[in-house]
Amino acid sequence: MQSEILSVMINRKAYHFLRDFFSNDKRALLVTGARQVGKTFAIRTIGKELFEHMVEINFIEQPNAVEMFRRPQGAKELLMRISAFTRRKLVPGKTLIFFDEIQECDEIVTAIKFLVEEGSYQYVMSGSLLGVELKDLRSVPVGYMGELEMYPLDLEEFTEALGISDEIIGHLKDCYDGLIPVDEFVHQKMLEVVTLYMIVGGMPAAVQKYLDTNNLRNVLNEQRDIIRTYKRDITKYDKGRKLQIEEIYNLIPSELNAKNKRFILKELKEKARFARYESGFLWLKDAGVAIPAYNVEAPQMPLLLNKQRNLFKLFLNDVGLLAAMYGGDIQVRLLSNMNVNYGAAFENLVAQELYAHGFAIDHDLFYFNSKKQGELDFVVEHQGEALPIEVKSGKDFERHRALSNIMDNDEYAIPKAFVFCQDNVHAKARLVYLPIYMLMFFQHDSNDDLTYRINLTGLK
Repeated sequence: MQSEILSVMINRKAYHFLRDFFSNDKRALLVTGARQVGKTFAIRTIGKELFEHMVEINFIEQPNAVEMFRRPQGAKELLMRISAFTRRKLVPGKTLIFFDEIQECDEIVTAIKFLVEEGSYQYVMSGSLLGVELKDLRSVPVGYMGELEMYPLDLEEFTEALGISDEIIGHLKDCYDGLIPVDEFVHQKMLEVVTLYMIVGGMPAAVQKYLDTNNLRNVLNEQRDIIRTYKRDITKYDKGRKLQIEEIYNLIPSELNAKNKRFILKELKEKARFARYESGFLWLKDAGVAIPAYNVEAPQMPLLLNKQRNLFKLFLNDVGLLAAMYGGDIQVRLLSNMNVNYGAAFENLVAQELYAHGFAIDHDLFYFNSKKQGELDFVVEHQGEALPIEVKSGKDFERHRALSNIMDNDEYAIPKAFVFCQDNVHAKARLVYLPIYMLMFFQHDSNDDLTYRINLTGLK
């Protein structure tokens, strides 16, 4: 497996989550995410770090292991079977049991509850295409399972993997927080980092290949292997719709490069057509290999209630895979700053950062488009407000007709908007212009205090 070649040179944010969870939580943990994002490697790395003993069962490599979970009499019998099957002694309080590729074992949904209840060991589960194959797993009762979704390396993880110092990252964070221009030398170098990230992307195997060789041809070969793996998944797990799903997947780069960047299913009344294609889009979303962004009828809260499910953009889960699918030596063209349309790559980069940083509502991103006012690249919920986001790859970053129209519309009453571009930090009225690399600091504010005490005076 490709993940076997990775080393701990690449630090992942998921490692901090795993350490905290295994140290403080007795529930089972489900680690989800697209294939090749580093789930298995992360679990093995932190499992071996924290536990004296680690037992691993892979239901693809060991298909006969599925039989252990059929009609067991209880947790003790199942634990005895696991010990016998793995030929490993299970030491209470010191053993992590790792079930991998669990999409091959439906019975794990029932088993994990009574294994956690038994309480002697800790459990972690992972697999590929869980959103497609094992949706019932999330129905495990509250109190028995936590969940971690992993993504390709985000921009911050990528900069750390390149060896950029904490002092530089700290300077950038201070500039982001205070809306202060970045040192010009650092600014230009960070734009080069973003260009490299658009080529290499965040798939751990591709990043590791770059770190080991600095050879973009080798990186491209890794990326093409991952793309082939995704296409094999389509063939293996949905034989009836494989041609339709693969056709949609292959169209994503060209659709993003088109003027409107959208897949359009014009009217819901075309039920046969919509039903036929919507299932293909949803498969790619549930498999974690594509990120949808749906149009909203108005850039107003709550965004989810304004969602139009038949009008959307579709992004790849990794900008490096997008570059690989474009072909034509786009890597060299990007590095040489030749006449290349950065727009699609920039927008895909922003989509995957927003997704990884918690801005997807019900696993969806949003944008806004109307004939009268124009199109906003993204709209997110931020600090209790709708926040428009524009993505500008060229020098005309202050030209944004749609954004100006929306900001001038009193009906929307939008307090501010962000424009991610290649220019340095500055602000004009309610518009904040940020260099594209500052996406790494733009996080969803999910830790707001929602404490509320109702006044029951006179009712007690």
